[in-house]
Amino acid sequence: MNKLLFFLFLTSTFIVFSQDRGFPNKPIQVSGLVLDQDTNTPLEYATIAFYSPRLQKIITGGITDKNGKFSIEVNAGVYDVSIEFISFKTKTIQKQKLFKNTNLGTIKLGLDTETLDDVVVIAEKTTVEIKLDKKIYNVGKDLTVSGGTISDALDNVPSVSVDVEGNVALRGNDNVRILINGKPSGLVGLNSTDALRQLPAESIERVEVITSPSARYDAEGTAGILNIILRRSKLRGMNGAITVNSGYPWAAGVSGNLNYRTGDFNFFTTSGYNYREVPGNSLSQTRYLNIDSNGIDNPDTFINEEREFDRIRKSINSNIGVEWYINETSSITTSFLYNLGDNTSNTSNSITELDMNGEILSRNARFDPEIEDDITKQYVLNYTKDFDDSGQKLTFDFQIENTNEDERSRITQENITAIEIVNTLEEQNRILLQADYTLPIGKDSQFELGYRGNFNKIDTDYLVQLEDNNIITTNTDLSNALAYKEHINAMYSQWGSKWGQFSYLLGLRMENTQITIDQKTSNDLNKKNYTDLFPTINLGYEISQKQSITFGYNRRLRRPRSRFINPFPSRSSVTNLFQGNSDLDPSYSNAFDLGYLNKIGKVTLNTSIYYNHATQVFTFVAEDTGETAIIGADENNPGTEVPVIKRNPINLSSSDRYGFEFTLTYNPNRKWRINGNFNAFHNSVQGEHNGENLDAENFSWFARLSNKITLPAKINWQTNMMYVGPNKTAQNESKAVFSTNLAFSKDFFKEKASLTFNISDVFNSRKRMSTSTTPTFISENEFQWRERNFNLSFTYRFNQKKKRQRSQREFNGNNEFEG
Repeated sequence: MNKLLFFLFLTSTFIVFSQDRGFPNKPIQVSGLVLDQDTNTPLEYATIAFYSPRLQKIITGGITDKNGKFSIEVNAGVYDVSIEFISFKTKTIQKQKLFKNTNLGTIKLGLDTETLDDVVVIAEKTTVEIKLDKKIYNVGKDLTVSGGTISDALDNVPSVSVDVEGNVALRGNDNVRILINGKPSGLVGLNSTDALRQLPAESIERVEVITSPSARYDAEGTAGILNIILRRSKLRGMNGAITVNSGYPWAAGVSGNLNYRTGDFNFFTTSGYNYREVPGNSLSQTRYLNIDSNGIDNPDTFINEEREFDRIRKSINSNIGVEWYINETSSITTSFLYNLGDNTSNTSNSITELDMNGEILSRNARFDPEIEDDITKQYVLNYTKDFDDSGQKLTFDFQIENTNEDERSRITQENITAIEIVNTLEEQNRILLQADYTLPIGKDSQFELGYRGNFNKIDTDYLVQLEDNNIITTNTDLSNALAYKEHINAMYSQWGSKWGQFSYLLGLRMENTQITIDQKTSNDLNKKNYTDLFPTINLGYEISQKQSITFGYNRRLRRPRSRFINPFPSRSSVTNLFQGNSDLDPSYSNAFDLGYLNKIGKVTLNTSIYYNHATQVFTFVAEDTGETAIIGADENNPGTEVPVIKRNPINLSSSDRYGFEFTLTYNPNRKWRINGNFNAFHNSVQGEHNGENLDAENFSWFARLSNKITLPAKINWQTNMMYVGPNKTAQNESKAVFSTNLAFSKDFFKEKASLTFNISDVFNSRKRMSTSTTPTFISENEFQWRERNFNLSFTYRFNQKKKRQRSQREFNGNNEFEG
């Protein structure tokens, strides 16, 4: 008997020591649940580390999901298991014998109030989490956008590009849906481009790039969805950060995020003021092919049009809210957003008429001073009920907002006494209702059912008047009033499950859309009512902890927005107009995406190939209106008649877009990080308009390279380079655009403060250059929305501190990698 006991002792000792010495053993799964000790709420992104006492190092680890759960593969052995979460006390389970699949049960962490000074809100590095239906970029300390705007920050997110006018595109497709905290927001209301330029980049916590949206999301946006999550801390006590910045062309701003949590209440605010001068310019050189209706070729007309834009952007924005933890399973969050924009834009427009030899025949100067006031008010209410620890959850959302945009211009022309007065007043009212219920079924399955209602109304009052000798008359041909009403009711359901290394999420969404377009002045009423089904499929397979494959399919649509259907022509130029099309139909698309992720040592590779087929696609066409404008007229010269060109959107028959992209991250050491993103795509468009064939084939690509290195004296140096390849449609051909951003940063006061200097568009090369060719004219165009600018910003954090988490630096979870 004693010999038998001695033999068993030697055998067990050998097993334990063989594990610690790295002898191969069969992997096992260790699972558990991590909760907040005070509120019993799940702690997402809590880190679990497996430490070998004998080898004196961490063997592996992982993170918890949104329900606080974790399941980590580890070789059998004896470990010290540590569970930690930012600002919470670390819990360590010592000498845990793990020789079979083990559930550690529920682990509760308590807040570490004594070390609150060591917590972090803004991480040093940007991390990327890959999920079935999206990629989550937890925004880190990006030096090149410090003191900048959300628009600047988005331009540094892989797969996303922002053109010279501030229009956001995803994989080269500009029909991208932008959400704030998962919902449509007044922050990106009537003019999302301007709104994104008013909000500070420091207000972003993370950006979700959703190229294959699940059924939970609106079907709007054929390219996909960008969901911007704003910062909000839940730490005990008072904490926050404040940033002040100044730059040239003259800019100044201050922004801050504050958080105070006491007892069952959490108060938070993100507020800021921003002032910036934005000079820009454009040049248009047009050759009119003067062929009359009888085919007679008359002498060509040459018109050069130069514009100088002097803009001043001033904005105040504040988002104030409170979260009330009613009990251990329920909470209510309410917030109020206020955004005030005070913008001026002085446009100097010089039109020159030339003859065949380039000699000047006449000149005409036009000045358009515009004042724009924007006010957005939004109220949000959210109720969340967690029934138990299994993930069963019920949420209700209510959101109401009002946006007013008032534009006023007094346009004058050289040698003409009459003044053209143009006033545009837009008011948008929007209500959102949503209910969502999630029910876990079994260990690895989940069912979700929800309703979402979007009720939107936009009233546009457009008034054009002429003031001559103090007499004001109204132009009844141009003045108009438009009422746009859009009601969208949606029901959706989805089912997800996991079988070993394979997981899937299947969904179906039904949307009923009711649109009314009422041109009140002309008594033209247009109603549309359509119901559509939008299936979604998202699949995933984990080859190993460092490799995975994903596949996504979804059907989506693109609805014409107010600018596209607004029939009122622009008035900043007498020869070039933009006019909406009130008869636009929605465009539908079917999208497929196949992705692959692999982490090889210090290199992380994330690739995907995609295909998108769309019908009734929107295309902008330029055409001769048949009308003429007089230029160069004065008391002694009757001037010259030139054709007026109109640019407007239309529906074409179909388009096919397919492409390939990859993101490569390389971290040679702790002081050096390189990140590259490449996207190449081919787009084929078929269709015709007014007898003109608009078929077009186009191949284009864009690439982004970011390099960050720590210099001596702990000075951080970051360079971002962006190249957008040439682009071509049936009528337009755009040249490539290359731009570079540069930044330096230094931390002070034990990393509580940072000073950053950056230069945006170092070589002043961010310009759009294009050629438009039609049967009646050829036009060369150049546009620069913003010239090169310099910025200096200072950030101070109180009760916050930058902190590199051991878990993120030394290991990564199954679906997370450093980027």
